[in-house]
Amino acid sequence: MTAIAVSGPAESSWRDGKKYLWPLGLLVPMIPWIAWGLAAATGLGVAWFAGPILVFGIFPFFDWAIGKDSDNPPDSVLAFLESQRYYRWCTYLYLPLQYAGLVTAAWIWSTGRLDTVDAIGLAVSVGTVGGIGINTAHELGHKKDDLERWLSKVALAQTLYGHFYIEHNRGHHVRVATPEDPASSRLGESFYRFWPRSVAGSFRSGWHLEKARLERSDRRPWTLRNDVLNAWAMSVAVFAALIAVFGVRIVPYLLIQAVFGFSLLEVVNYLEHYGLLRQKNGDRYERCAPRHSWNSNNIASNVLLYHLQRHSDHHANPTRRYQALRHFDDAPELPGGYATMIVLAYVPPLWRKVMDPKVVAHFDGDVRLANLQPRKREKLIAKYGATAGARSGARA
Repeated sequence: MTAIAVSGPAESSWRDGKKYLWPLGLLVPMIPWIAWGLAAATGLGVAWFAGPILVFGIFPFFDWAIGKDSDNPPDSVLAFLESQRYYRWCTYLYLPLQYAGLVTAAWIWSTGRLDTVDAIGLAVSVGTVGGIGINTAHELGHKKDDLERWLSKVALAQTLYGHFYIEHNRGHHVRVATPEDPASSRLGESFYRFWPRSVAGSFRSGWHLEKARLERSDRRPWTLRNDVLNAWAMSVAVFAALIAVFGVRIVPYLLIQAVFGFSLLEVVNYLEHYGLLRQKNGDRYERCAPRHSWNSNNIASNVLLYHLQRHSDHHANPTRRYQALRHFDDAPELPGGYATMIVLAYVPPLWRKVMDPKVVAHFDGDVRLANLQPRKREKLIAKYGATAGARSGARA
């Protein structure tokens, strides 16, 4: 570990314990080659599914085995910590590896050497890279640097999710933990009901946000100045180039990897704000606070996802770089890391059993203060009621 050079005597002893762990995140974009290597070494077709096996099986184990870290950098070192270019390169390097893996996979698909099941396995492994690449895009897209914003769109192009660049920053961050936000899941809402609502809602929101921005400048939306259109154009260019080089037989696999990739983002969206609700002061929602995001300090997921699990600080300080994000004692804590929780999210009965009581407890037993799935509102109120711990002024 390397000490961060600071001026204060109290902070001079602080060390970034994760500094040399962050490059481990680059194992993710190497998944296609890991799959290829394992398949060649073992002769087992299941090796082509290395992506989901790692994400849904191996990573949750490491979350459990390695444990948690709630260490925070002192406020006095934040500016210095954020200025270190070392941390930026840990994210920049994801992109060339991401696209090298996609090109390699396209070549393998084009050769016809894999049977259909193995080719689908490779597609979902490549989609794993693209899906976690959306998190890299998320980190870069929040920054003020034009190059980093451009790189964010490049990372999104693989999964056809360029509108995320607009919708997340100007839509989700404004409406987070409210019923109006398509990317905030509701208590009683399964992932399978959330997925179409979030996918379609984010698409519509991104387009309307950008259309409104251009109209304020008396411009029409059908222009490459539209950041949704130019982001989608990158996807068209990437897909067209790959099809031109490797042929139309790769098209089904390109689509599979894209859908799998953005679905991986959506399951993360699902767990980040499940059931949490900002209360209203009159007609306006209260300001977003740490209590409006689920957090986790599991080290394995935090290293692989660039501290995305410190989500409360991210919403409070969207431009803050990942290495400087902080843990809050008063933020609600997930019972496991993201790698574990996304597995639970795919099994609604298990998810509800684990998470619904935690949401109710978060609101001191008054389920009426949660972000409720409308069609299950009465059922949830009847089940959990408004206990003696309920706060006054609860919504009817």
